[in-house]
Amino acid sequence: MEIIRLRYPFDSHSLVHASQGKVMAVGHFDGVHLGHQDVIYRAVRQAAETGRLAAVMTFHPHPKEVLGHGRQYASALTPMEEKLQLFASIGVDLAYVVHFDETLAALSPEQFVQELLRELRVEEAVVGFDFTFGSRGAGTPETLQKLGGRDLSVTVIPPFVDQGIKVSSSRIREALLAGEVTAAKRLLGRPYRISGIVTHGEGRGRMIGFPTANIAQDAYYTLPKLGVYAVTAVLEDGSACPAVMNLGVKPTFHDVPGEAKLEVHLFDYSGDLYGQRLAVDFESFLRPERKFSGVEQLVHQIKQDAEEARTILAGLQPGSITENGC
Repeated sequence: MEIIRLRYPFDSHSLVHASQGKVMAVGHFDGVHLGHQDVIYRAVRQAAETGRLAAVMTFHPHPKEVLGHGRQYASALTPMEEKLQLFASIGVDLAYVVHFDETLAALSPEQFVQELLRELRVEEAVVGFDFTFGSRGAGTPETLQKLGGRDLSVTVIPPFVDQGIKVSSSRIREALLAGEVTAAKRLLGRPYRISGIVTHGEGRGRMIGFPTANIAQDAYYTLPKLGVYAVTAVLEDGSACPAVMNLGVKPTFHDVPGEAKLEVHLFDYSGDLYGQRLAVDFESFLRPERKFSGVEQLVHQIKQDAEEARTILAGLQPGSITENGC
């Protein structure tokens, strides 16, 4: 998949493939959840059936963040690089990442169609039922269909429903904040993932017999509820290790809460992870974080957490053994 980063107004050097007709899925797609996948898969299928390029147009940063609708939109379900990887896995040929700013936000729906979609030779746009565009979100799928005319057809995808409720990024955020990572996994079609570089921590885990990899997030993620989770740790080489993770402020050791940290104990792993990129896939919430009376009580609880996590993960990944000893 080719990635093309654009800033409006476009210049002639940025308009690669502008002469080739495209079927384009348009949206922010934070989470690339099942509803988003439905939109993108339709664009990929339509492109394959008609011999055109399959494209996606997404925006960075989040339009609602730029327009001042709340800090929560700065926290991503899927940071851009992960989002692009997901697009590629679906079969997209071209991913257009358009810089979103106040200039772009001020475009009328007519300008958006004429100066973005037609400029990029979009012959068919595929959008979700709740897609909006143009200044103050004045454009709707119906507006897009009217403006498309004869040379720009529009396919509108109905809501993707789970348990009678539409799948949405907001719903996934709510599930994560409640610690309901299994629900988030169902809505995403995959486990929720956070990744970052392994850094040196306080070293307490090793001292009590549970060495941990401390992950410095490489993006501003939406963090799930503080607590202990059964997770799958994915190493740089792609190998997966069952693990237990504490996401929290370590109240047993700190009277004054600081920034939440991600500390992952990989089962049966031997090796040096410092400086490597590590991803964690959230599989199950075990318990909330709490303060213990001392180290002995904490160690006893960690052993129980580890045993519970092993049991849960063995059911999800039977026979998951890697050459790294996981």
